[in-house]
Amino acid sequence: MKVLPKKYRKMLTEWEAPYIQSLVKLVETQSKTTLANWCVAYSRQKLLPIYRSAYPDDLRPENALTAADDWLCGRIKLPQAKALILECHASAREADGNPAAQAAARAIGQCDSTIHSARHCVGLALYGSLAVAYDIAEAGTDWTEIEKLAAEECNRMEDALRDISIKDDPNAAKIDWKC
Repeated sequence: MKVLPKKYRKMLTEWEAPYIQSLVKLVETQSKTTLANWCVAYSRQKLLPIYRSAYPDDLRPENALTAADDWLCGRIKLPQAKALILECHASAREADGNPAAQAAARAIGQCDSTIHSARHCVGLALYGSLAVAYDIAEAGTDWTEIEKLAAEECNRMEDALRDISIKDDPNAAKIDWKC
Protein backbone atom coordinates (compact mmCIF):
# COMPACT_ATOMS: atom_id res chain seq x y z
CA MET A 1 0.00 0.00 0.00
CA LYS A 2 1.24 3.46 -0.87
CA VAL A 3 1.46 5.98 1.91
CA LEU A 4 -0.62 9.04 1.15
CA PRO A 5 -1.23 12.00 3.43
CA LYS A 6 -3.19 11.28 6.60
CA LYS A 7 -5.95 13.65 5.48
CA TYR A 8 -6.75 12.21 2.06
CA ARG A 9 -10.05 13.06 0.40
CA LYS A 10 -12.58 10.29 0.18
CA MET A 11 -14.34 11.63 -2.92
CA LEU A 12 -14.17 14.36 -5.50
CA THR A 13 -16.27 17.28 -4.37
CA GLU A 14 -16.00 19.76 -7.24
CA TRP A 15 -19.46 19.16 -8.71
CA GLU A 16 -19.02 22.09 -11.11
CA ALA A 17 -15.70 20.79 -12.48
CA PRO A 18 -15.87 20.59 -16.28
CA TYR A 19 -14.98 16.89 -16.34
CA ILE A 20 -17.87 16.11 -13.93
CA GLN A 21 -20.41 18.32 -15.69
CA SER A 22 -19.52 16.91 -19.11
CA LEU A 23 -20.10 13.40 -17.81
CA VAL A 24 -23.34 14.44 -16.08
CA LYS A 25 -24.70 15.87 -19.34
CA LEU A 26 -24.13 12.54 -21.09
CA VAL A 27 -25.55 10.57 -18.14
CA GLU A 28 -28.78 12.59 -18.37
CA THR A 29 -29.36 11.31 -21.91
CA GLN A 30 -29.29 7.62 -21.00
CA SER A 31 -31.64 5.10 -19.41
CA LYS A 32 -31.12 3.66 -15.95
CA THR A 33 -30.37 0.28 -17.53
CA THR A 34 -27.67 1.70 -19.79
CA LEU A 35 -26.17 3.57 -16.84
CA ALA A 36 -26.22 0.50 -14.61
CA ASN A 37 -24.59 -1.66 -17.28
CA TRP A 38 -21.91 1.00 -17.85
CA CYS A 39 -21.19 1.36 -14.13
CA VAL A 40 -21.02 -2.35 -13.44
CA ALA A 41 -18.80 -3.10 -16.44
CA TYR A 42 -16.44 -0.19 -15.72
CA SER A 43 -16.24 -1.12 -12.05
CA ARG A 44 -15.47 -4.72 -12.84
CA GLN A 45 -12.74 -3.77 -15.29
CA LYS A 46 -11.06 -0.84 -13.51
CA LEU A 47 -12.03 -0.73 -9.85
CA LEU A 48 -12.37 -4.32 -8.71
CA PRO A 49 -8.68 -5.02 -9.48
CA ILE A 50 -7.68 -2.07 -7.27
CA TYR A 51 -9.71 -3.44 -4.37
CA ARG A 52 -8.64 -7.04 -4.93
CA SER A 53 -4.95 -6.08 -4.98
CA ALA A 54 -5.33 -4.81 -1.42
CA TYR A 55 -7.87 -7.38 -0.18
CA PRO A 56 -7.58 -10.50 -2.37
CA ASP A 57 -9.72 -12.65 -0.08
CA ASP A 58 -12.59 -10.18 0.32
CA LEU A 59 -15.20 -11.02 -2.31
CA ARG A 60 -17.88 -8.57 -1.16
CA PRO A 61 -17.36 -5.97 -3.94
CA GLU A 62 -17.23 -8.72 -6.56
CA ASN A 63 -20.36 -10.34 -5.12
CA ALA A 64 -22.15 -6.98 -5.32
CA LEU A 65 -21.15 -6.60 -8.98
CA THR A 66 -22.44 -10.09 -9.70
CA ALA A 67 -25.69 -9.28 -7.90
CA ALA A 68 -26.15 -6.14 -10.00
CA ASP A 69 -25.53 -8.18 -13.16
CA ASP A 70 -28.00 -10.81 -11.95
CA TRP A 71 -30.64 -8.14 -11.27
CA LEU A 72 -30.09 -6.58 -14.69
CA CYS A 73 -30.64 -10.02 -16.26
CA GLY A 74 -33.75 -10.69 -14.15
CA ARG A 75 -32.23 -13.59 -12.21
CA ILE A 76 -32.70 -12.02 -8.76
CA LYS A 77 -34.97 -9.44 -7.13
CA LEU A 78 -33.80 -6.07 -5.82
CA PRO A 79 -33.83 -7.05 -2.11
CA GLN A 80 -31.38 -9.90 -2.82
CA ALA A 81 -29.08 -7.55 -4.72
CA LYS A 82 -29.41 -4.82 -2.12
CA ALA A 83 -28.17 -7.10 0.67
CA LEU A 84 -24.96 -7.80 -1.25
CA ILE A 85 -24.55 -4.13 -2.18
CA LEU A 86 -24.77 -3.20 1.50
CA GLU A 87 -22.00 -5.71 2.19
CA CYS A 88 -19.88 -3.93 -0.41
CA HIS A 89 -20.44 -0.64 1.41
CA ALA A 90 -19.30 -2.37 4.61
CA SER A 91 -16.08 -3.44 2.88
CA ALA A 92 -15.44 0.21 2.02
CA ARG A 93 -15.85 1.28 5.64
CA GLU A 94 -13.45 -1.45 6.73
CA ALA A 95 -10.81 -0.38 4.17
CA ASP A 96 -10.18 2.87 6.04
CA GLY A 97 -6.48 3.61 5.79
CA ASN A 98 -6.18 2.35 2.21
CA PRO A 99 -7.48 5.26 0.11
CA ALA A 100 -7.39 3.51 -3.27
CA ALA A 101 -9.13 0.35 -2.08
CA GLN A 102 -11.64 2.28 0.00
CA ALA A 103 -12.58 4.58 -2.88
CA ALA A 104 -12.82 1.58 -5.21
CA ALA A 105 -15.21 -0.23 -2.85
CA ARG A 106 -17.29 2.93 -2.37
CA ALA A 107 -17.51 3.40 -6.12
CA ILE A 108 -18.48 -0.22 -6.69
CA GLY A 109 -21.22 0.06 -4.06
CA GLN A 110 -22.55 3.25 -5.65
CA CYS A 111 -22.34 1.79 -9.14
CA ASP A 112 -24.23 -1.32 -8.10
CA SER A 113 -26.83 0.92 -6.44
CA THR A 114 -27.57 2.37 -9.88
CA ILE A 115 -29.91 -0.61 -10.36
CA HIS A 116 -32.11 1.05 -7.72
CA SER A 117 -31.63 4.72 -8.61
CA ALA A 118 -29.90 6.11 -11.69
CA ARG A 119 -28.33 9.01 -9.82
CA HIS A 120 -26.01 6.62 -7.98
CA CYS A 121 -24.05 6.29 -11.22
CA VAL A 122 -22.22 9.54 -10.47
CA GLY A 123 -20.43 7.61 -7.70
CA LEU A 124 -18.34 6.08 -10.46
CA ALA A 125 -16.83 9.50 -11.14
CA LEU A 126 -16.78 10.89 -7.62
CA TYR A 127 -15.24 7.82 -5.98
CA GLY A 128 -13.98 5.66 -8.84
CA SER A 129 -11.82 8.26 -10.53
CA LEU A 130 -10.23 9.01 -7.19
CA ALA A 131 -9.57 5.29 -6.60
CA VAL A 132 -7.69 5.12 -9.90
CA ALA A 133 -5.79 8.32 -9.12
CA TYR A 134 -4.75 7.10 -5.68
CA ASP A 135 -3.76 3.76 -7.16
CA ILE A 136 -1.35 5.28 -9.67
CA ALA A 137 -0.10 8.27 -7.67
CA GLU A 138 3.25 8.17 -5.98
CA ALA A 139 3.49 8.61 -2.23
CA GLY A 140 3.33 12.26 -1.26
CA THR A 141 1.57 13.39 -4.45
CA ASP A 142 -0.23 16.66 -3.85
CA TRP A 143 -3.97 17.14 -4.34
CA THR A 144 -3.59 19.12 -7.57
CA GLU A 145 -1.89 16.18 -9.27
CA ILE A 146 -4.33 13.66 -7.79
CA GLU A 147 -7.24 15.73 -9.11
CA LYS A 148 -5.59 15.89 -12.54
CA LEU A 149 -5.28 12.09 -12.59
CA ALA A 150 -8.92 11.77 -11.48
CA ALA A 151 -10.06 14.18 -14.20
CA GLU A 152 -8.28 12.08 -16.81
CA GLU A 153 -10.05 8.98 -15.50
CA CYS A 154 -13.41 10.81 -15.62
CA ASN A 155 -12.73 11.49 -19.29
CA ARG A 156 -12.11 7.77 -19.87
CA MET A 157 -15.35 7.00 -18.01
CA GLU A 158 -17.23 9.39 -20.25
CA ASP A 159 -15.68 7.80 -23.35
CA ALA A 160 -16.78 4.36 -22.09
CA LEU A 161 -20.35 5.59 -21.60
CA ARG A 162 -20.35 7.29 -24.97
CA ASP A 163 -19.28 3.97 -26.55
CA ILE A 164 -22.44 2.24 -25.29
CA SER A 165 -24.82 5.21 -25.24
CA ILE A 166 -28.09 5.14 -27.11
CA LYS A 167 -28.62 8.15 -29.31
CA ASP A 168 -31.86 9.98 -28.48
CA ASP A 169 -32.73 7.34 -25.87
CA PRO A 170 -36.49 7.62 -25.31
CA ASN A 171 -36.09 6.14 -21.82
CA ALA A 172 -33.53 8.63 -20.53
CA ALA A 173 -33.47 8.64 -16.75
CA LYS A 174 -35.01 11.63 -15.00
CA ILE A 175 -32.37 12.41 -12.41
CA ASP A 176 -32.72 14.78 -9.49
CA TRP A 177 -29.07 15.17 -8.51
CA LYS A 178 -29.61 16.76 -5.07
CA CYS A 179 -25.94 17.69 -4.92
